[in-house]
Amino acid sequence: MREEELEIAIKVVIVGNGAVGKSSMIQRYCKGTFTKDYKKTIGVDFLERQIVLDGEEVRLMLWDTAGQEEFDAITKSYYRGAQACVLAFSTTDRDSFEAAHSWKMKVEDECGEIPTVLVQNKIDLVDQSVVDPEEADLLARALGCRLLRTSVKEDINVNAVFHHLAASCLAELHEQEEEYSMSGGGFMPLTISSFSPMSQNGKNHYGNETIVLQSTKQKSHKKKNVLRNACRIL
Repeated sequence: MREEELEIAIKVVIVGNGAVGKSSMIQRYCKGTFTKDYKKTIGVDFLERQIVLDGEEVRLMLWDTAGQEEFDAITKSYYRGAQACVLAFSTTDRDSFEAAHSWKMKVEDECGEIPTVLVQNKIDLVDQSVVDPEEADLLARALGCRLLRTSVKEDINVNAVFHHLAASCLAELHEQEEEYSMSGGGFMPLTISSFSPMSQNGKNHYGNETIVLQSTKQKSHKKKNVLRNACRIL
């Protein structure tokens, strides 16, 4: 397989309590639309967007997960294979702020440590805020995440969330490639992922003939994700 056939595809999970704006965020980012009508996500939803970053095409696969405890058994299986995470809470929901740490732990249990951004949504409702700015800053430092304050309704900082994650993942990818090249190993070893929705001839496929690949999970140290992880069949 030629190197130029490899596509950069990043799986991003969006987690947090219900009604913090996770679904609205990916709808705004992928479709440019916003609706004020709240509909509870049942299990998971999926959207994707192709972007160009530093001259490289990147496909962001965004997995929107339910925030209610009754869906935990369903949603946790979709964390596997994720290379980045959006950890969201609402300016007007104290419980969602206090639950942020537990959401991060749920993702790390399945994925190890991956690039994560803490998002304080609904800053357009600052007059109804139940979270002090200093508290949000302290939480971000405690979790080791960058904090971004967004308003999905007003389209403030939504693009910045996913741009930051994509840039972080690309930086990790190039670091891995450089380290592997210096070791004389050539191409990085890959294994077939298990979260693709279709299966043909024992290999997992998306409907567009993309094979999704990822590196073997290592729980003993920080996970090193292989982000150049989809091979286009020409």
